[in-house]
Amino acid sequence: MPKFLRIGVHQSNVSGYTSKAWCVRRVGSAVFLKWGAVEVQGAGDGRKVYWTRLPQEKTVRCGTAQRAQDYAKAAIARRRSHRYEPLSGPIAPRRRIAEAGAESKQVLATILIVDIVGSTAKAAKLGDARWTKIMGHYYAAVRKELKSSRGKEVVTTGDGVLATFKVPVAGITCATAIQKAVRTLGLDIRIGLHAGEYKVSGGEMVGLAFHIGTRVAAKARAGEVLVSSAVRDLMAKSEIRFRDHGMHQLKGVPARWRLYRVEN
Repeated sequence: MPKFLRIGVHQSNVSGYTSKAWCVRRVGSAVFLKWGAVEVQGAGDGRKVYWTRLPQEKTVRCGTAQRAQDYAKAAIARRRSHRYEPLSGPIAPRRRIAEAGAESKQVLATILIVDIVGSTAKAAKLGDARWTKIMGHYYAAVRKELKSSRGKEVVTTGDGVLATFKVPVAGITCATAIQKAVRTLGLDIRIGLHAGEYKVSGGEMVGLAFHIGTRVAAKARAGEVLVSSAVRDLMAKSEIRFRDHGMHQLKGVPARWRLYRVEN
């Protein structure tokens, strides 16, 4: 069954980033469709894709095998036009980080989100082969800085990384290091940080803090590192300099938030 993963459009869920997958299969005069939200772990050949919930399914009876074949080709063409890329491996059931039944616990962390600006246009300009090579270098650079700053990678998608840190200064140090590391790749990135609590229950990471961090990153322009007021308040005695970025309404998040830009 051909599988296609949407790239370039990301929506945050409780575990980090969510993309969407479509599966198309033809048997005789019938076409079987399956689609839904998926969570992506890793990149390249080692990438794993999990359904975040039970996918939707639909059977289309086309009358003749030729009509079914034409329908399947058209369905695949529509998926490609919506920035989908083929998937060769299976889509596994919902991922569990720890054993089910584990006791809930609250965790306080600084959440970092890295995102490439204009990735779809860049990929189209460079072509699949060059883009894949650049993305390999990109993930290697990001992970090297995460390791140096003792950050914990939570989830990755087509061009985004979500990680957590025990203290905000480590997250900001890592963010500026990532900026410098990817400059030679010709990529424009934006980074957002937020500090807050989330709950680990049954292996799942749940909390509004992930949504806020994602929205903070979305407000950043190319080359910027933005932090929420929660991060700024925790850094009151730090030597790191911040510039007021004003009050913002974060999509889907209650109240307005004051954001700050990290000054290099």
